[in-house]
Amino acid sequence: MASQRFALILIKPSHYDDDGYVIQWWRSVVPSNTLAALHGLALDCQQRRVLGDGVEIDMYAFDETNTRIVPERIARLVGNAGLVCLVGVQSNQYPRAMDIARPLRRMGVSVAIGGFHVSGSLTMLPGIRPELQEAIDLGISLFAGEAEGRLDNVLRDAYRGELKPIYNYMDDLPNLAGVPTPFLPRQKINRYVDNDAAFDAGRGCPFQCSFCTIINVQGRISRRRTADDVEAIVRANAAQGVANFFISDDNFARNKDWEEIFDRLIYLRDVEKLNIWFLIQVDTLCHRIPNFIEKAGRAGVEKVFIGLESISPEALAGAKKRQNRITEYREMMLAWKKAGAHLYAGYIIGFPTDTPESLMRDIEIVKRELPIDMLEFFFLTPLPGSEDHQKLFKSGAPLESDLNKYDLEHVCTTNPTMSRETWEKVYRDAWRSYYSSEHIVRVMKRAFALNVGTLRILYLMLAFRTSIELEKVHPLQSGYFRLKYRRDRRPGMPLESPLVFYPKYAFGQIYKHLRLLGWIIYFGSIRFKLARDPHRRDYTDEAMTPIRDDEFDSRDMYKTGAGTAAAIEKHRKENRARAKLTASG
Repeated sequence: MASQRFALILIKPSHYDDDGYVIQWWRSVVPSNTLAALHGLALDCQQRRVLGDGVEIDMYAFDETNTRIVPERIARLVGNAGLVCLVGVQSNQYPRAMDIARPLRRMGVSVAIGGFHVSGSLTMLPGIRPELQEAIDLGISLFAGEAEGRLDNVLRDAYRGELKPIYNYMDDLPNLAGVPTPFLPRQKINRYVDNDAAFDAGRGCPFQCSFCTIINVQGRISRRRTADDVEAIVRANAAQGVANFFISDDNFARNKDWEEIFDRLIYLRDVEKLNIWFLIQVDTLCHRIPNFIEKAGRAGVEKVFIGLESISPEALAGAKKRQNRITEYREMMLAWKKAGAHLYAGYIIGFPTDTPESLMRDIEIVKRELPIDMLEFFFLTPLPGSEDHQKLFKSGAPLESDLNKYDLEHVCTTNPTMSRETWEKVYRDAWRSYYSSEHIVRVMKRAFALNVGTLRILYLMLAFRTSIELEKVHPLQSGYFRLKYRRDRRPGMPLESPLVFYPKYAFGQIYKHLRLLGWIIYFGSIRFKLARDPHRRDYTDEAMTPIRDDEFDSRDMYKTGAGTAAAIEKHRKENRARAKLTASG
C-alpha cells in the first residue's frame, strides 16, 4: 500500500483585462488542449507509479479561465510534497503565471512554468530574457519543448527536491504516435460553454508566416497521432458523454494522415452511430486536396476556422503567407458551405501596407463577397517566438514592455502607416462594421438559404458582438457570465473599496444582460419572420453566387491594386497548366 502522497497540480493561467482583473467566466469558450495533453500524460505517470510503488500521485487540473485560483488553497492541496505546473503559458499569460508562482514559492511550493512564451523566447532570442531570469532566481523551473517522454523525469526531480532551473527539449521534439493522449474528466469539460474536448491530432506546420510562433515552437515537420490514437480519444470522451471536439492542430489539412483519421471518424458516425462533431483549423488551399472537404463533412466537421488574414496579396506576401491566394478564397468557402460547415475566419489589422481606408474598404468587400459567418479581428502582433518579434528585437524597434498586452487585441509596436490611436480606432471600427445589425441579418439570411443551423449562427453572432461591445474582450477569450474577485486584481493596481467594487460589478452584469436580452428579442423576432418566409431558401447575394466565368472581372475583391492583378494572372496560368496536364493524361 502507498505510504506517501505527491500532489501534481496542473494550472492553465488566464491573464488580466485592462482594469487589472483576471479574465474569468462561469463557463469559458475555448478549451485548453495543453491542459488536456498534460493531464493525459500525468494519468499515465500515475498509473505507472513513476515515483515508486510506495508513492501515490494525486492529480488536479484547473483552467483559470473558468476556475478561481487562490495560491494559498493550491499550497494546501500540495501539502508536504508536490509540484505545481503552470502549463501552456502564452506571452500574455506569463505575468499572471508569475503572480500565481511568486506566493507559491514563498510558501515553499515547487513550481514549473512551460508553454509558448518560455519555448519561443529561449528559441528565438539571445540569452535568457529578464522575465525568465526572474523566474529562475525565484527557484521556478522553466520547461521548453513538449512533455511527451519527459514528464517522468520532471516528476522524479521534483519528488527528490532536485528540479533543474531549465528543461530545454526544443532540439528534440517527440514523436506523437502511440503516446498517452489528451484527456480531461467530464466535470472539467463541463466548465466550457459548448462542453468541448480539445486534442491535437498533430503538431507542426510547413508554412513560413512571419507572425507565427507555432513553426518555431512546434516545428515545420508534421508530427502526428495515429488514427488509432484519435479513435481512442473520441471513444474515451464519448464514454463520458462528450460529443463536441476541438482539434487544435494549427492546420489539420496538412496532417498527412487526415484521410485515415476522417475515415475512422466516418465509421464511428455511420456504423457505430456516435453523435460526434468537430471544429478544425485549415488553410485556404484545403479544397485543392481531393476529397478533403467532402470527407470532413461526413466525419462531422461542422465548424471550420480559416486563417484568412487579409484580402490584400501585398500584405500576405509581406508576411510570407504565400499559401493564401485570394483567387481561391470563394471557391474554398463555397465548398465548405456545400458541406454544411459554419465558417470562422481570422483577419489581421495592421500589415505595413494597410491604411484605415484600405482596411475598411476590404472589410466591406469581405462582408459582401465572401460567405464567412464569424470573422475575428487581430492586431498584427510581434509575438515572442515569431520571426517578426525576433527582427524587431534585434533592430531595437519599439516593443511593448508589458507582456500581458501580447494577446492580439492590443497594439504592441509601431505601424508605418498609422498612429497608435488610428490603429486602435480602425480595429474597433472593424468589429463594429462586421457585427452591425445589417450584417447579422444578412448572415442569418444566408444560413436560412443554405439550411445550416440558423439558431446557432444567431447565437454565435450575438456572442461575438457581446464580447467586443459589452465585455471588451476578444471572443476567443470570452465566456458566459463574467466573474470578478475584488482581491484578484493585478499586483501594483489599487484594491478597490467593497463599496465601489461590488455595486459596479452587480450593475455592470445587470446592464450587460439587459442589453443582450434586447438583442436576443430584436434579432430573434427577425429570425422568426425569416423562418416563416416561404421564399427564405431563394435568398442569394454576391457571396453565395457560384463561381462564374467573369469572376475576376465582376467582383470588387479583384480590383484593389497591382498585387491583385498579379495574383489573378498567376491563378490563370496555373489553371491553364492544370488543364493542359489533364488533357495530356
